Amino acid sequence: MRVALTATAGLALAVLLSGAVSTGGVSVRAAPAGAVALGPGSTTMRSTASTGTGPTRTGPAEPTRTVADFARQRLVWEGCPAEQRELNEAGGRCAEVTVPLDYAEPGGRTIRIAVSRIKARSPEGRSGILLSNPGGPGGTGLAYTLALRPALGDAADRYDLIGFDPRFLGGSTPLSCAPAARPTPPPEVTSPRQDFERSVRSARDTARRCQVHGDNAELLPHASTRNVARDMDLIRAVLGERRLSFYGVSYGADLGAVYTQMFPRRTGRMVIDSGTDPAATQYELFQRSGAPAESGLDEWAAWAARHHGTYRLGRTPGQVRAAVEGLLDRAERRPVVVAGQRLDAPLLRMLLKQPVQHEENDPVLAALVRDLVAASHGELTAPGPELASVLRLLASPELDGAMTGGAIYMCGDGGWPAGGWPGDPGTYWRNTVHSRATQPVFGPYVNGMIAPCAFWGAEPREPGTAVANDVPLLMLHARRDNNVPYEGALALHRRLTGSRLVTTDLRTHGVYGRATDGHRPVPCADRTVNTYFRDGTLPPTNITCAPPNRTAP
Repeated sequence: MRVALTATAGLALAVLLSGAVSTGGVSVRAAPAGAVALGPGSTTMRSTASTGTGPTRTGPAEPTRTVADFARQRLVWEGCPAEQRELNEAGGRCAEVTVPLDYAEPGGRTIRIAVSRIKARSPEGRSGILLSNPGGPGGTGLAYTLALRPALGDAADRYDLIGFDPRFLGGSTPLSCAPAARPTPPPEVTSPRQDFERSVRSARDTARRCQVHGDNAELLPHASTRNVARDMDLIRAVLGERRLSFYGVSYGADLGAVYTQMFPRRTGRMVIDSGTDPAATQYELFQRSGAPAESGLDEWAAWAARHHGTYRLGRTPGQVRAAVEGLLDRAERRPVVVAGQRLDAPLLRMLLKQPVQHEENDPVLAALVRDLVAASHGELTAPGPELASVLRLLASPELDGAMTGGAIYMCGDGGWPAGGWPGDPGTYWRNTVHSRATQPVFGPYVNGMIAPCAFWGAEPREPGTAVANDVPLLMLHARRDNNVPYEGALALHRRLTGSRLVTTDLRTHGVYGRATDGHRPVPCADRTVNTYFRDGTLPPTNITCAPPNRTAP
C-alpha cells in the first residue's frame, strides 16, 4: 500500500510528481448503467450510468433473497460516464452490478458496483475476464485495466478487460463525509508536539465527519477488503465466468491475495505486484517503511551530490542529507512559507516520501528540496514547476474527498491488509519520538497518526484475512522498494506456497508495466507476466530480472 497522509492522497501525489497525470479519465499508477434483475420472476430495475457524484443508491430489502440470486442478475451495457473519455473511445461499455451491502444478510440492503468492459479482441482464443486494482486502499479502477493494456500487449486481446470501482468509491454507491471546515494554516511558530496535536485534532474531526454524515454509520462497517473480494467474485458470477484473472499492485496485490484465500477454486491467472507481510497490521507496515525510505533518501542524496552544479544541495551525500534535515528542523519551528502557503514539517515529510519511491523521480525530488530549502531561508522568489504543481494539488477541493477513500478501508478492515491501528494517540507520539534517532526524515511521519482510525467509532464486522494457500499465482517485487519492503514480499511468498516470485534490484514501487508511468520498464518481468496471462504458464522457479539498463548475467 502506498504510504501517504492517506493512501489515496499519496496516490494522487505520486501520479502528479511523476508527470503521469491523465486528462482522459484513465487512471494509471501513481495507483475509476444498466438493468438488473434479481432472481427468477423479479422485476427489472433500470439505472443510468453512475458518475460518483450522485446520491447513494440502494435496493429494498427482500428477506428471501440469497447470494445466488444476485449471480443471476442481467446487465445492460451502455456508454460509460462522459468523464471516462478514453474508455468510451476504446469501445468500453459500463454497467452496474447490484451486490449485498452485507453478504451475511443478502436479503437486506443492496448497493451498486460500477463496472466497465472492453471485449476480447481475439474471441477464438479468449481466456476469460481480467480484473485489476491500482492500489490505495481507496483507489478507483473503472478504467485501470484499460490503462494496463499497453503493458499487456497481445495478452490483452484474449480477455474481456473488466474495470471496477470498489464499493463506496467513484461510481460504486459513493460514500462521502461531511465537508471539512476551511483549513486553518499552521501557526507561524510551532513545535513537533504542536504539529502532532494538530494531526490528532484533524484525525478526530475526520472520523466525526465521516460517522455523522448521511447514513454512513450503517454503511462504513461494510467497507472492507473481504467485501471487495466478495464483490469481485459476484462480478465474476454475473458475467458467467468460472474463474477470475486479476492484476493488482500495492494494496491491490493484497486484495488479490485475499481473493485467493476466500475463493481458491475460482482464481484464474492471478498476478500480485508489491504485496505486504500478511502477519503485520497496516500500522506496522507503515512503520516498517521508515528505514528503507531513509536508505532510499541516501541513494537520492548520492545522486543529488553528483548533480550539485544543477541543484546546489551539496557536493557530498552527507551535505545533501544535512540540507534535508536542516529544512525539516527549521520547519518544526517555523513552517516554510511558499506562495502564501505555510507548509509544516509533517506535510514536508509526506511530500518527500512520494518521489523517493522511484529512481526516475530523483530530479523531481531534487527540484522540490532546492525550492523548499530556499523558501525556508526566505530566498525563494517563485516556486518551480514541481513545487507549483504540488501546491495546486494541496489546494484542490477534491483532495479531501480522495483522502476519505483511503480512510474508509484503512479503518474499516478488521486486520491485514488495511486494518489494525492503535486506539491510543499516545502510542503514535511515543513511536514518533523513538524513531527520530535512526529515521530523522521519515520516522516521525510513518509512525504518526496518518489515519483517523483511533477515533473511527465503527467496529469492523469481521477480522482480517489469514493467508495460507497453494493457489498457483505470480508475484513481483523490487528489492529496494521503500514503500512496502522486500522482506514483506518474502513473507507473503512463504504463505502462498503455489506462487512464483519475480524480483529485480531496483528502487521502485510496482514492477510490472512501469512504462505506463513513464518509467524504464523491466522487460524480463513484463515478459513473464504476459506469458502467464497469455497461456497460463508459471515459471518453473523464482526469477531475478536484471534492472533497466543492466545486462542480465
